[in-house]
Amino acid sequence: MPLIPKRIKYRKRQKGRIKGKSSRGTMLTHGEYGIKAIEVGIITSQQMEATRLAIARTIKKGGKIFFKIATDKPITKKPLETRMGKGKGEVATWVAPIQPGRIILEIEGISEDIAMKALRVACDKLPLKTKIISRHKIGV
Repeated sequence: MPLIPKRIKYRKRQKGRIKGKSSRGTMLTHGEYGIKAIEVGIITSQQMEATRLAIARTIKKGGKIFFKIATDKPITKKPLETRMGKGKGEVATWVAPIQPGRIILEIEGISEDIAMKALRVACDKLPLKTKIISRHKIGV
């Protein structure tokens, strides 16, 4: 089940470019440990779900996961073997555009060694370079 917004103003959107560094969502707010993006990229709703499952499998019971991004940008695709023209294709998937410095997710309620192991597994599921951050090490 893809993560899609309940309401959007426009059904289809232009591709655009992701420029600059993130000005918001750069500090840990809910959890003790988190994953921070180092480079520009997009994360699909399927990748977010795979990341969530990987963390849940690693931390077993206990702990809480907070996703700090939302898949709110539609990506369209025309069907295979279709001639050019005749308008924009239908919405194929939903993505979240990510700028450097953005916190992707946070976790809390588990020990540091389990958290680091879970976040390392989660980083492997994401398509861009990330780093693991901690509230204790940065003094927040």
